[in-house]
Amino acid sequence: MTNAADVNVNDVNEPAGAKAGAAAVGGGAATPVAVPAGTVVLAATPIGNVGDASARLRALLERADIVAAEDTRRLYDLANRLGVHVNGRVVAYHDHNERDKADGLLDNVETGATVLVVSDAGMPTINDPGLAIVRRAIERGLPVTCAPGPSAVLDALALSGLPTDRFCYEGFLPRKHSERVQHLRMLQGERRTMVFYETLHRIEESMEDLLDAFGPNRRMALCRELTKDYEQIRRGTIVEIRDGVREDPPRGEMVLVVAGASDEEAAAVAPSSLSVEDLAVLAIDRALEDGLRIKEAITQVVGEHPLPDGSLVNRKQVYQAVLAIKQ
Repeated sequence: MTNAADVNVNDVNEPAGAKAGAAAVGGGAATPVAVPAGTVVLAATPIGNVGDASARLRALLERADIVAAEDTRRLYDLANRLGVHVNGRVVAYHDHNERDKADGLLDNVETGATVLVVSDAGMPTINDPGLAIVRRAIERGLPVTCAPGPSAVLDALALSGLPTDRFCYEGFLPRKHSERVQHLRMLQGERRTMVFYETLHRIEESMEDLLDAFGPNRRMALCRELTKDYEQIRRGTIVEIRDGVREDPPRGEMVLVVAGASDEEAAAVAPSSLSVEDLAVLAIDRALEDGLRIKEAITQVVGEHPLPDGSLVNRKQVYQAVLAIKQ
């Protein structure tokens, strides 16, 4: 893989319509960074370590016509730490106003402006503002792109030591105890690795609920202050992490990564499946009530009642059971 600093400037062609400019990469020679005109750009910002800011982010902050920021004060603080000047118009774009402001921003995109969307940390739309403008841009046929970068979800998943081939991101756990318990119970049979956000104020309560929902021996990781100098990853079983939270309460922002259910755990919480004989009775009733041929009724009933692993009962077996009932 070629390093950005090793690319010959003369070999790099900017896309048509992109704004010219360059950004220093890793202290080496300046490498052109294209800033696309007439486009919404979602840009990831550092989640802790300002050194993770890309040359592309720096160029976008300097040269975008409009910067839509979740918190304008944090935007300027980030720009100061990066040593860049925000030349475009800055607007507040947060959870409470993003739907109202999306079309106005897109009107500017339609006339050729580059609109940069940034959240306080990480990628916009991932538990942060941005979804409204993406959806409206798609509806209006306007281009949207990403300047990827730091992600607390992916960092925690990679550092957890748990399976990464299949995972689901669940965002923040519900604030209310009853809603949190219900949500976790719904996930008891989830086989994928699960990723949650949690706050300092609710971590102890949430660990108790995780213990109740998934049992003491499920593996997990508690990741805090990712990419910062005092980053910490606690790995162990749920009961071990729960005990550690009691003894040494963690501080800062946290990501919880929980192993998915084993085959046995998933089967234990799966809804009971109907027997072949039960399906045969349902098929007979369906055929009589809806005036269907028995084979059509069997196809419908079998499709409506999958087995816990998602597969379907053999229709021939159900047909044989129907014949046995009718004898």
